[in-house]
Amino acid sequence: MVLWWLLAFLFILNSCSKPLEWPESPLYVFDKIESRLTYPADRDSALKAIVGHYAHYDVVAYEDTTTRTTMRTFIISYGFTDFYLEDGKLMQSDRFVHAEQKLSRKNAESVFSDEAVQAIKPRVREVELFQKDGTWHIYSPESPSLLGIKGDPTKPLSSDRNDPNLTDPDLDGHPGVTVKISVGKFFRGEIYLIRREIFSNYLTLNSNGTLSGYVIDRSEQFVVGASKKILNQESHNFQHPDKGLSQVLLVKINPEIDTPDELMKIKDDIFPAEPEFRRSKK
Repeated sequence: MVLWWLLAFLFILNSCSKPLEWPESPLYVFDKIESRLTYPADRDSALKAIVGHYAHYDVVAYEDTTTRTTMRTFIISYGFTDFYLEDGKLMQSDRFVHAEQKLSRKNAESVFSDEAVQAIKPRVREVELFQKDGTWHIYSPESPSLLGIKGDPTKPLSSDRNDPNLTDPDLDGHPGVTVKISVGKFFRGEIYLIRREIFSNYLTLNSNGTLSGYVIDRSEQFVVGASKKILNQESHNFQHPDKGLSQVLLVKINPEIDTPDELMKIKDDIFPAEPEFRRSKK
């Protein structure tokens, strides 16, 4: 999952109308689908069922309550996940290709380019497979990675805007990765930021062969610059505590489907509709 905190321009929206409401939780129910597949009874059978190439879809919900009016955000990420065995260990590798950002403010948009998303290095880590109440689960631990800066991902993120280790992974001529901001037709700007991605996943093997669960995000982010002075500041955006608003779905697909274009062509056939905010309650 790709999921970065939306930093930015909350103060520009403070005078706007009330934010839209969260949709009902959970967003999706993935484990109630009828299936003729036989559910694995032992570990070897579970490993055989899990190993493979998957299309990846996740949603993470964030909220900032430090401003006069609350800002809510969904980050929706698309990519590929592979599970494979290495020296008897179950390994997971994630690679992301596209992300959408949805805000609880009308006419406000935030865009993170595909080049920036695809610049995130594939995360590879050993995962834990365990059985509980007859159901197989996977715990995918945190595996920190850096975006927009070189260095040791196990250490706290730099807060030096002149750090010599800053990089330009989306190759747009600005340090870090670029987030494009717009509010209606009257405001446009860019924010340049660096990230330390820190995610963990809790997944369940469903009877239809999919894997689903929820995402925990403890990532760090720092703004290293902006196209407008008014955007060159930090905010305090945190993941919403409701796990039902931060879900992940992995669908096993043909290994030959492995490019961004191929995935985006089939996403509407294998993934649910993206969540939408609801109109504010009166």
